[in-house]
Amino acid sequence: MPKRENIILISNRAATRMAAEVARELAIPVTEMITRTFADGELYHAFPRDIAGHDLVIIASTPDDLAHQELIDLVTGARYWNALSVNVIIPYLGYSTMERAKPESGEIPKGITRTRQIFRARPDYVAFIDLHSESVMHAHSGEIRTRHLWTEQVAAAKIRAMKLENIVLVSPDYGFSKRVARLAGLLDCPHTAANKDRYDVDRTIIGQLSGAVRDRTAIICDDMIRTGGSMLQTVDRCYEAGAVGVMIMATHLVLAGNARQRFVERGINCIIGADTYPGQESDDLLHLYSVAPVIADELKGYFRLQ
Repeated sequence: MPKRENIILISNRAATRMAAEVARELAIPVTEMITRTFADGELYHAFPRDIAGHDLVIIASTPDDLAHQELIDLVTGARYWNALSVNVIIPYLGYSTMERAKPESGEIPKGITRTRQIFRARPDYVAFIDLHSESVMHAHSGEIRTRHLWTEQVAAAKIRAMKLENIVLVSPDYGFSKRVARLAGLLDCPHTAANKDRYDVDRTIIGQLSGAVRDRTAIICDDMIRTGGSMLQTVDRCYEAGAVGVMIMATHLVLAGNARQRFVERGINCIIGADTYPGQESDDLLHLYSVAPVIADELKGYFRLQ
């Protein structure tokens, strides 16, 4: 059984804050990588201590190409310096919505190909948080243990703490409705789903919504918000169906471009979400909850830590 003192916890730069929170939950230190940037833009990484014979835990979000490559470098470096095991937690997986290519389109399904690159670096274990699609977990030959961690419990706790009344949860499409149903079960509230049709990159049409939202505060739930287009259409459908108020909830708050401004202009004054996407912080609009306890609990179970 691994011992707590044998675990070395590191992160890529995109997940520095998350790693610190997980370390506090586990009562172990964070080992900071030695990093430098050369004049030509190349990056230098070095482990500051001997990792041979240790169980290495890497907390790494991949919101951009540089963060993705840094994770691969950390995994391959750990193998080079003979870590006993290499274990990766990915709070936010970039390109996760590109998990398949349309027939004859010539598209590259980067959700699969990028995740396969991580697996080919030979980690022993990889855990993801609230994936857009679980298909990316299977982009390996079966030799890597994978886990999908769900955040419904901490999300439900956040909503309870806000003491909201007469709420209904809304999924912007039927594909996400099962996850919304699980969250609604924890909150003991009703739920419904809109009908979404995607006709181009970042372009969707939201059809009508049921009357389950009438005279209630609707909380529209999704796995992530990028541009906010489908969410904003769902806001309109909720009000058309009789909702008295609308709030937004998503695990991964990317909020690309002017997405935040678009929500404010539509009258949305509360967006609930996790702290998985680097750089987002709670403020007058964003109400964040931490997934560090979810990650820490998973690592305690995986390493059988007391």
